[in-house]
Amino acid sequence: MSNLKRILRLLFPLAGIASAILFVPWTWVWLWLTPLPDTVQEQVNQAIDHKLDGVIVYVQQGEKPGESYTAGWKNRDSLIPARPENLFKIASISKLYIAAAAVKLMVRGDLDADKPLSFYLPELGYRIANAKDISIRMLIQHRSGIPNFTDQSDYPWDHPPKTNRETLEYVLDLPADFAPDSDYAYSNTNYLLLGEIMDTVLGYSHHQFISEEILKPLGLKNTYSLLTDAPLHEVMSGYFMGYPYDIKGNDFINPGGSMVATASDVGIFLRALNTGTLLTDSEQQLYASLYPLGHTGLVPGYESFAFYYSDLDAVVVQFVNTGGGISWSISQLVYDRIIKILRRNTLT
Repeated sequence: MSNLKRILRLLFPLAGIASAILFVPWTWVWLWLTPLPDTVQEQVNQAIDHKLDGVIVYVQQGEKPGESYTAGWKNRDSLIPARPENLFKIASISKLYIAAAAVKLMVRGDLDADKPLSFYLPELGYRIANAKDISIRMLIQHRSGIPNFTDQSDYPWDHPPKTNRETLEYVLDLPADFAPDSDYAYSNTNYLLLGEIMDTVLGYSHHQFISEEILKPLGLKNTYSLLTDAPLHEVMSGYFMGYPYDIKGNDFINPGGSMVATASDVGIFLRALNTGTLLTDSEQQLYASLYPLGHTGLVPGYESFAFYYSDLDAVVVQFVNTGGGISWSISQLVYDRIIKILRRNTLT
């Protein structure tokens, strides 16, 4: 087993996050106790002093143009600084795009929220527990009970599967975590299946549908469905605490976790999703009943936050190209402090 595989299996994602929560490190305490700086840029600069390699933050508030703040490295080995236009693996923030695309198909009548998984993917009907009782709505809302493929002990974080069907093999024939719609448990498998279902309904790739119905109307020219579609030289390197090498080449291709984008493109999408300029009134109403309007993202070497704050009329996107260890706790705290700075400077 490679050193990276050992580190990822031991630390990513749940064990590392749990240990950071249960055993709060002094680095986190020191940052928490530090008085808020005057500006977002100062806070971003401070983040680099707390073991984060590179940080990009995008803030767009009200009618003001978006502003970007950076610190640290795009590539620490070559000493290339982080820049606002760098691309980033946005991981599960991708689920917002998938959910919006699914809603558009529902309102058109091409996808039925209440039809079962087995209707759209009958070949999986006997390999996924309760497939006849799991609706599309439950998949979107993480209420299916289907196990999460990334939680399986043999999932190869250091060498991700190359196809959706190869990934599905990690959960096929497993017992359900709970009966459909009886509980909630976040599962990446739900969105992998949604991608497969949309491909079936459309007769072509849901990536193309997202590009035509979401990215192009918003003018998002720096958002890519897959790492292989993006100019690799513009993608930030990714680092994992305790492992010395760049892991940018790890390619996560599954729907709901595969997208690559700039912080400003994510911010533009997020404002449109939250303010009703992306979806029609009927689509917006349906989306609001199904899925949140903001998200975090986490794959090895990449941590991201993207939320809209109505009291500030602001979208705030943060990218950090460090993972593992205490990095998530530090990233979350830096993001929370940035929101506090914006509130202080806006509302006082």
